[in-house]
Amino acid sequence: MSAARKLLIFGGLALAAFGMLYGLHYALFIEHQTLDRMGGSLATAFVDAAERNLPAARLAIDQYTQTKYDYVRQVDAHSHWIGLAMLMIVFGAVLERLAFTERTRFVIAVALALGSFSFPGAVLLQSFTHGNPLSSALAVAGSALVIGAMAAAVVGFTRQRS
Repeated sequence: MSAARKLLIFGGLALAAFGMLYGLHYALFIEHQTLDRMGGSLATAFVDAAERNLPAARLAIDQYTQTKYDYVRQVDAHSHWIGLAMLMIVFGAVLERLAFTERTRFVIAVALALGSFSFPGAVLLQSFTHGNPLSSALAVAGSALVIGAMAAAVVGFTRQRS
């Protein structure tokens, strides 16, 4: 088994396990409190709006918006880690069919692994650094690595068929 294949298969398994453990931790210890905050913020906003207290209603909606923003990123990171892990495993299984040298396959594997680990991590970082362009830039860079690796794979499969 080549180094690139090992990296993708075992890295994908590790990433899937990490994503699942993160999701379990989030579901057990964080998610219910987050959903309670979201529901409470909306209920408060509706009550304040019914009482014609618009500044308080806007504040409650702003609290809901911030909580929802964080919630979506937490769930997205968990699901993206697992989805990208599955992609790494499948790609590792067919890696030898690419019409590239072993070194090029390894570079593609490293790019896919780095992107698969870093993209969801950067999305999660956006929860803690809301509005910071660095976390957005890291997310874009991670997704660019994944897209670049996949584009290279398409080229490699196309070359092999020719």
